[in-house]
Amino acid sequence: GKVVKMFCHICHPDGSPFAMDSRAILEKAVQEAEAMGCQVQFGSEFEFYLFKTDENGNPTEEPFDHAGYMDVAPEDKGENIRREICLNLQDMGIQPESSHHEEGPGQNEIDFRYSDALSAADNAMHFKTVVKTAALRNGLYADFSPKPIEGEAGNGMHVHMLLKKDGRPLFYDENGYAQLSRTAMYFIGGLLKHVRSLCALTNPSTNSYRRLVPGFEAPVTIGYASANRSAVVRIPAYVKSPDKKRFELRNPDATCNPYFAYAAILMAGLDGVRNKIDPANYNWGPFDFNLFALPEEEKAKLTHLPASLEEALDALEADHDYLTVGGVFPERLLNTWMKTVRKEARYVESYPSPAEFEMYYDL
Repeated sequence: GKVVKMFCHICHPDGSPFAMDSRAILEKAVQEAEAMGCQVQFGSEFEFYLFKTDENGNPTEEPFDHAGYMDVAPEDKGENIRREICLNLQDMGIQPESSHHEEGPGQNEIDFRYSDALSAADNAMHFKTVVKTAALRNGLYADFSPKPIEGEAGNGMHVHMLLKKDGRPLFYDENGYAQLSRTAMYFIGGLLKHVRSLCALTNPSTNSYRRLVPGFEAPVTIGYASANRSAVVRIPAYVKSPDKKRFELRNPDATCNPYFAYAAILMAGLDGVRNKIDPANYNWGPFDFNLFALPEEEKAKLTHLPASLEEALDALEADHDYLTVGGVFPERLLNTWMKTVRKEARYVESYPSPAEFEMYYDL
């Protein structure tokens, strides 16, 4: 049978647009890029865990397998499920780029080919549904939460991006660092300048900050590199073609609303291009070395991502003018978002955790 996909705009009864429609906000961000003569493309990498279910179909904490990074069958038991997911996506007109087993037990990754920003966000919405449905059909449970298992790798949603103008890549320069152009460096500069506030939209759950810690290939340092996965912006060294030259933002996770996240990422990057924000002026890298081997006085100069959702919300409250340029993000929406998400954060923080029970019970 055929699959029907339908997206629509949210409007008031009189037909006027609803200002807080997240898909319309991404459309406005894309229009801001086009006003600067740029066309943006996104391609995301999604990580997720597969867990076994009990006899009633309820999820358990037992991973589907105990394979590792890039393992193959028989250790990798998720191969056939990933194939099923990819075939289902192709039937829907969505083209995955690759899939493989990730680092954690039962952890998988599926990556997407580049597409325009709106299609990339639409595809993200479809993708999570397809993954969860395929897992259910196979008696499993798919989980996208950023840190589902203590001590194991977290689930990220790495966002690759590139800009073009009249079909010509704007991020390539054979003489630049890692073959990146000045435009690319300015875009990176905008991302790094605003990344702490971006986190409130790209990492909007308390669990997001269980993932953003050292030791698990998750980003913690505000900076860029081509050979360091702890830097928040990474330039893939394997990309050699000028028309595919790009970088990835490594902090986002799949708890985000992809329309808000992609729009905010784009607005931060455009702010960097518009204001020529050069990472070289801010001690943001390149960090192509072991950051933990730095002398203490050099480590003290590094800046880091927020350590909690409340800290990210504080950053957004202090730094959001770049989002309201052109009326892309209405001030009312940002205020409502901060109020709602802050309430969620305080709700979670008010509950004792299992770790607290283990450490402090019966003292």
